[in-house]
Amino acid sequence: MLKKNVGSIDRVLRIILGLALLAGFVINRDEAYSWLYLIGIIPLVTGLMSSCPLYSIFGLTTCPLKK
Repeated sequence: MLKKNVGSIDRVLRIILGLALLAGFVINRDEAYSWLYLIGIIPLVTGLMSSCPLYSIFGLTTCPLKK
């Protein structure tokens, strides 16, 4: 299991951004570059899992510190 490194505000923003991009794909399916909206899968999945692989690579976290 991946270590949780995405805080609650970051998580909500990722989920909203991912859903908005995927909705853009559904709405603009016939446009030339509509497939670029599918990049919304990445923030959606990282928000749902509360873990970001790039944060792990760079040693970042937006979770509050545990005492």
